Amino acid sequence: MSRVCELTGKGRQVGNNVSHANNKTKRTFLPNLQNVTLISEALEKSIKLRVSTHGLRSVEHVGGLDNWLTKTSEDKLSPRAAKLKRELAKKAKAAA
Repeated sequence: MSRVCELTGKGRQVGNNVSHANNKTKRTFLPNLQNVTLISEALEKSIKLRVSTHGLRSVEHVGGLDNWLTKTSEDKLSPRAAKLKRELAKKAKAAA
């Protein structure tokens, strides 16, 4: 399972460990990913996603999963989240 947030696309970063003697060795910084169940009010179902804590805070700040998906461009989303966004758009189009 890859270490990438399904909503924000945040992945691992590469940097250096720097010792007291200023020796540098490569290391990776992994995002803090959590398995979360988010509720979509428009689709009337719950969705399990692997989301970073930063992404989870962003979703809560915007006002929920539905608002987050409509405001975020599709190229920044994972394929699964992009599919959810298309389902939301289809549901909204049918309701209008």
